[in-house]
Amino acid sequence: MQKYEMIATTLMGLEKELSNEIEQLGGENIEILKRAVRFFGDDKLMYTANMSLRTALRILIPIDDFKATNEDDLYHSVKSFPWENIFGLHQTFAIDAVTSGEYFKHSKFVALRAKDAIADRFREKTGRRPNVDPIEPDIAINLHINVSEVSVSLDSSGVSLDKRGYRINKTLAPINE
Repeated sequence: MQKYEMIATTLMGLEKELSNEIEQLGGENIEILKRAVRFFGDDKLMYTANMSLRTALRILIPIDDFKATNEDDLYHSVKSFPWENIFGLHQTFAIDAVTSGEYFKHSKFVALRAKDAIADRFREKTGRRPNVDPIEPDIAINLHINVSEVSVSLDSSGVSLDKRGYRINKTLAPINE
């Protein structure tokens, strides 16, 4: 199986523990980042990481990196990526964005611009666009922007891993959490 880069996000201060967990699962070339751990592995490790890591919040698979200093740079860079190789018209998608720095102040706006770029690319290529499903998308896309550095990743986890098994049975809302 082909090995590829993955990034496991976590809470501040848990990076070393997460790194140890990934090493025990067989992750390679492990690198501790700020609130995350970068590692390499195959599909089996990705699925195992999603099921087994106790300190991870999400397992992201980076697919593109570029620089952007304004909304037009962001739009054109996201639009130029071959999204049709990742998913099709029959699948839904959603974008989650995290921003820091001087250029992009509003993460919801960044997510909206990226959504528009993907939809416009599909419309130009096929004449149609895929639907957006912010609750349970088939394809979850994560944009991380640090100043002008943009990283686009696929979110292999879906719902945040800290919510695994949380409130499986739904009842009337409690008065107080």
